[in-house]
Amino acid sequence: MTQDLFRSDAYLGECTATVTAINDQGVALDRTVFYPLGGGQAGDAGMLVLADGTEISIIDTRKGKDEAGRFSSDILHLPQLHGDGTVSIQTFCTERGLKLGDSVTARIDWARRHRLMRFHTTTHLLCHLVPQLVNGCSITPDYARLDFNMTDPLDKDALSAGIAMLVAAAHPVAVGSITDEELDANPALVKSMSVQPPRGTGRIRTIRIGQTELIDFQPCGGTHVANTSEIGAVVVTKIEKKSATTRRVVLGFAP
Repeated sequence: MTQDLFRSDAYLGECTATVTAINDQGVALDRTVFYPLGGGQAGDAGMLVLADGTEISIIDTRKGKDEAGRFSSDILHLPQLHGDGTVSIQTFCTERGLKLGDSVTARIDWARRHRLMRFHTTTHLLCHLVPQLVNGCSITPDYARLDFNMTDPLDKDALSAGIAMLVAAAHPVAVGSITDEELDANPALVKSMSVQPPRGTGRIRTIRIGQTELIDFQPCGGTHVANTSEIGAVVVTKIEKKSATTRRVVLGFAP
């Protein structure tokens, strides 16, 4: 089981960790600052630094899977393999001197992560500006998109202006949690039609934007900035009609 340090502090750029597994899915650690692909957000990239200073580039992070294909509690770091990519992860790690039980420093690509945090927080602002259910989401370092279940048209400039106002208002962003029972009593907190919050621990992680004025409050496991002012210049670059009942809003950084 990997301790997910990013859940409580998205600003941790690195941590020391112990290698607990090396297999064809990747390298597992006992704890990590790397966010794995999930909830629409891309997995982190970065590097593992060995005790002798050797650096292993990590190009993606994923949740582990068991033999039945179900997600496990491991978080797997995918190394950048050399050559034609036919070498196995186990062989590659052996060649680089990485083995079970080794102590490493797990270090994320912070600039890339911060872009993900800014975009992910902006998608929550969009949920405030467009109070409709979401039926698709993708958050990358270069752009983000939300697919809203709706038929009415949306105005790109109006949404960009709304985002700018919420960014300028410097609303705090807080991580919290609610119980399974509290979520059951308030099902409208879930704004995604396709993804349900993970259960099993008795508590569900939440993101709240706004203190005196509530901007957004919903279950979410991703990484976010601590204040909307940190988002900077993010604008709506495109609005598409994906189907009769779907409007896609694409976000990008302002030139």
